[in-house]
Amino acid sequence: MTEIINRQEAVPAALNYARFDQAASSMFPEFSRSRLQAWIKSGALKANGEVLRPRDKVHEGDVLSLSAELQPEGRFEPEPIALDVVYEDEDILVINKPAGLVVHPGAGNPGGTLLNALLNHSPVMDTLPRAGIVHRLDRDTTGLMVVAKTLEAHNDLVMQLQARDVHREYDAVVMGSMTGGGVVDEPMGRHPQQRTKMAVLQG
Repeated sequence: MTEIINRQEAVPAALNYARFDQAASSMFPEFSRSRLQAWIKSGALKANGEVLRPRDKVHEGDVLSLSAELQPEGRFEPEPIALDVVYEDEDILVINKPAGLVVHPGAGNPGGTLLNALLNHSPVMDTLPRAGIVHRLDRDTTGLMVVAKTLEAHNDLVMQLQARDVHREYDAVVMGSMTGGGVVDEPMGRHPQQRTKMAVLQG
């Protein structure tokens, strides 16, 4: 689903003599800076009707005009997969992801994923990066996931995660007897060779 965007905003005094891409990022916060830079380079985002470079300066009173199409982000198909929606408003979804559900299509999982289910739940999410998914849970992990429904919410959630303003907690359930004891307190990350596994990573 393609969405047409037509917006005009005047540069405020606080952004006088700012870079074009920086001013645009502040004035159109619902879009990522990389997307805005691409629109500037293609001429979809202009200043006073002129095509400028991202690094060119803009001045107070300049009119930034945006005329662009939000194209679907990927070639993923909606699929009627049931979602356990814990909370929903116009900006976000909170999903209780069950064990066994893969979050995003990939090698060996071209469909049947949470992303496919989200596109079925709300087709307009096909214009969002990864259909609004900003974090993942492994296939066999169950838990709550926050998903953006708008570009502005997506951008805000990504920035919160990058700034570590959002915290995630995990509980591990162990079957059997713990005979070794002790505590694992080491930096964990994706295994450098076996990408489907986790490993202790040293600086």
